[in-house]
Amino acid sequence: MAVPDPGFAVMPAAEDPQKGGIELGDSDDDQPVAPDQFDPNFETTKWETWAYYAYYVGDNGLTLFNFAPTAFQNLLYQAAGDSGTLVFAGRVRTINSIVLLSNGISFAIQIVLFLVVGSYADFGRSRPNILIVCSILAFAIGFGWLGIHSADKWQAASGMYIVGLIAYQTTITFWTAAFPGLARNTPQLRAKRVQLVGNEISRDEYDYADTLQRSRLSNMAFYIQSLGEIVILAIIVGVLFGVNVNASQENNNWGLSVLIAFATGVWVLLAIPWFVIEKRRPGQRVPPNMNIVMVGFWQLYRALTQIWKLKQSLIYLIGYFLLGDSLNTTITVIATLQNSVVSYDTLTLTYLLLVGIAAQAVGIYSFWWIQQRFQLGTKTMFNAIMIGIVLLDGWGMIGIWSQNFGFHRVWEFWVFQTFYGLFICPWYSYSQIMVSEVTPVKYEFLFFSAFSIIGKTSAFIGPLVSSAIIQDSITASNPSGNNSTPFYFLFSLSVASFIGLALFLDLKKSRVEQAKFLEDERIVREKMTNGM
Repeated sequence: MAVPDPGFAVMPAAEDPQKGGIELGDSDDDQPVAPDQFDPNFETTKWETWAYYAYYVGDNGLTLFNFAPTAFQNLLYQAAGDSGTLVFAGRVRTINSIVLLSNGISFAIQIVLFLVVGSYADFGRSRPNILIVCSILAFAIGFGWLGIHSADKWQAASGMYIVGLIAYQTTITFWTAAFPGLARNTPQLRAKRVQLVGNEISRDEYDYADTLQRSRLSNMAFYIQSLGEIVILAIIVGVLFGVNVNASQENNNWGLSVLIAFATGVWVLLAIPWFVIEKRRPGQRVPPNMNIVMVGFWQLYRALTQIWKLKQSLIYLIGYFLLGDSLNTTITVIATLQNSVVSYDTLTLTYLLLVGIAAQAVGIYSFWWIQQRFQLGTKTMFNAIMIGIVLLDGWGMIGIWSQNFGFHRVWEFWVFQTFYGLFICPWYSYSQIMVSEVTPVKYEFLFFSAFSIIGKTSAFIGPLVSSAIIQDSITASNPSGNNSTPFYFLFSLSVASFIGLALFLDLKKSRVEQAKFLEDERIVREKMTNGM
């Protein structure tokens, strides 16, 4: 469970001047093919690809997404004592409510951050600097947990948790956003484009080759990260025995902080090659009579006003909002239940993660193999994953009425980790590919930021609603509330988004809409250049 965020990659679909069957001009700024696709200096190399994979192995989520939340919730549990409640944000709240509210605060801040930063990222060559700065912040938070391991510091842990999530999610966002340049510059896809221009292959053949290439790179990144994470977790088990986490509560607390710092150190080492090797491919040129500050807001304004012309992109945006909300909050709710059921035992949690990530590796490779073997489209694979998400929320909903099933027993979490890895984790790859299918070429960072903002909005609304639902379930006889009640809400979201996306999203129509959008934007830029 290395990746918490549904579908933020922007891998451009069908990047050539004939996208959608419309001719779109010849200049660098007008044609839908980014200029770096024709420059051999920007061809994706084996070393650059592996450096990209390596960063993802390091940025695996063990630091600020897996163990930091566990450490945070653990300290809340100890500080709350028998009452199970603490005063947080002006009122008495349960532990799970505090965790969900903290998630909501974190994601709300991320929305503001992406509004400010995301719209600038399509211009110039300084985009990699955003990732470097955010990574350094994440490293500092990771090592900072070494000073937070006692119950009296739970307020400080709240701040570390919130800022850590912001840093982690931002690094994942901008790491993923480098994908378009890698995908369109692979030798395989460049060769296919030459064949398309020479009329050696059909448009459909090129589109399918493009989809498979993006699927291969995305799935391999996730698969390699899963294998690397298994190795890291195996070492972590040895570290846990070294600090003797079972000896006392204090040792267990310290062990969690050590794990976060150790995984952060691995992240630092694996991030450096990407920082050095990544080719700084050019973005868009700043339009006439604008500077880098103005152009970011102009680009954001254009996207918000023109998105209505991209009806299929809008359909996916709405479905993505609902399903992202459901999945993000579902995993948070299940994680809080898991931590409570296993009594925050660090070794047990590590073993559960090992099972989950091993299943994740098998799941992502199996989905990719099945897609190749039976020549299935991206949407078909995505539909299968959505069914898995609906089943997961249905499983949790049973736990509202039953104490024997519905994430109340230890054995269920072993089954959950396996099911999640095999059938749900491929979401984090295929939702990325789906974003790319509805993203106009050369507007990757802008639309990527828009999808990120939608993802962050859903990710803070879901936890806030779930937190309120848990609060409302508190009674005199049950002062801690029913922590399974959010599954009512989550199951409804999953079903609604599945029906909407399965029935109404058409990727072929999306390609035509993107081509028309690019043509309209070309005309606007021509008028600006000519002073009209």
